[in-house]
Amino acid sequence: MTAVPFVDAHFHLWKLDRLRYPWLSPPFDDSGPNGSAAAIARNYLVDDYRADMADWNVVAAVHVEAGADARDALNETIWLEQVGAMTNLPIAIVAYAALEDPQVERNLAAQAAHSRVRGIRQIVNWHADPARSYTTMDLTVDDRWQRGFAALAAYGLSFDLQCYPDQMSGLVNLFDRNPDVPVVINHLGMPVTTDAEGFARWRSGMQALSALESVSVKISGLGFIHRAWTNESVRPFLTEALELFGPERCMFASDTPTDKLFAPLDRYLATYQAFSGALSPDDQLSMWCRNAARTYHLDLSVETSIDR
Repeated sequence: MTAVPFVDAHFHLWKLDRLRYPWLSPPFDDSGPNGSAAAIARNYLVDDYRADMADWNVVAAVHVEAGADARDALNETIWLEQVGAMTNLPIAIVAYAALEDPQVERNLAAQAAHSRVRGIRQIVNWHADPARSYTTMDLTVDDRWQRGFAALAAYGLSFDLQCYPDQMSGLVNLFDRNPDVPVVINHLGMPVTTDAEGFARWRSGMQALSALESVSVKISGLGFIHRAWTNESVRPFLTEALELFGPERCMFASDTPTDKLFAPLDRYLATYQAFSGALSPDDQLSMWCRNAARTYHLDLSVETSIDR
């Protein structure tokens, strides 16, 4: 357990009898990018999250859209607002919107009208190997998608970027043209270590994005690097991310319950604790708390601790 206050920058809730989640619905198989989701295909609610985080000093948590059917995107936000009003979890929401949608501005306005919504995530991982792709095409090179990204600024919304390393360098110009849209790289940039020179490709993409002050990174999702990850196998990625972005642009996140597909939650957080332990107390506070609070505009002057 860490005594450092933890703003969990990325977690999920889901209620399978209220919203539709295609990836959490049978039939399940192991062929997709994450393998079978059967082990976590059950309701995951505030009490479940609190139980999982009981040994960690969570003071606030940011919900990231949980892969609900696109038709349920606004319904997910409405439900989370209701949950947040009762429990203060989540304190903030990163909602879903398809940026290439002709009605994107209407959809962004509808999401931004909710008080807890701070940003948008649309998973855009595209890979030449269809078994690795989350999408059928690389949306990031589509002019409609890029116009939708630029529209985020008008609504004061950030963008959570979940892509693959080979897509990163192509996004630099777009992000540079839109510095008022903060970008948060999800899950350490999701390196593809089975690709030839996978680490080098990841490092090159992350280096290109790290040159932009508007871009930060979440240290999470170690199971996306290696399903059977070890401290030794992920340390080079943790070290490189910290060197590229510095402690002022890195934030820890649980990604629970998704990350539980690959390892117990406490093992992730203990790994992050050990990794950050050599840093100064101020840098640790930045990575565990301040950076997420700043990025997602959290008012931590109010009571946000999880009741025990």
